[in-house]
Amino acid sequence: MSKKEKHKFSTKSWGFQLLLAVLVSIILLALVVLSLRLFTRHGKEFEMPDYRGQSSEMLTQTHSKEGFVFVVNEQRYEEGAKPGAVLAQDPMAGEKVKRGRKVYLTVAAAEPPTIKLPELREIPFSQAKIMLESQGLVLDKVIEKPSPYENLVLDVLYRGHAVGSGIDIKMGEKITLVVGKNINVLPDSVVTEE
Repeated sequence: MSKKEKHKFSTKSWGFQLLLAVLVSIILLALVVLSLRLFTRHGKEFEMPDYRGQSSEMLTQTHSKEGFVFVVNEQRYEEGAKPGAVLAQDPMAGEKVKRGRKVYLTVAAAEPPTIKLPELREIPFSQAKIMLESQGLVLDKVIEKPSPYENLVLDVLYRGHAVGSGIDIKMGEKITLVVGKNINVLPDSVVTEE
């Protein structure tokens, strides 16, 4: 080999440096891809079991065989549900997930939360009904009272007593609405002047 050819691939030549940089880059890229496959556990997925109805306390204190981590994300009151029972989960049952995944639980609260009664007077009955339901309250009765304002809420009753907006009341409580009924015929005692 001539002196010129030896110099061409010596450790100080730019051709050798370029070849070395390319080889090191390929090796580093291969290491990154392999470590990502190990870190993400590529190909090792489990089907998410259904935890609904189970005790959230038991789930959060123990570890599943798949290594899931259980986190109580939300408490919601549901009539008839056992307090502490799982009502919903994320990810949902049947989804493919990896070992060690966090599972967010929605759990049944022991008692209904307290809310502020919305302003229901002087609005249409249909709107008042929607507002009651959206707050988790129950429309118990509708009492019709003669009024020139058809279907307008005249009064709000809770446990038989008139109440105003803003009082604390538990979700699921029953509310009675007094609603105006149109007067078609005025009594004879009322005289209208022309």
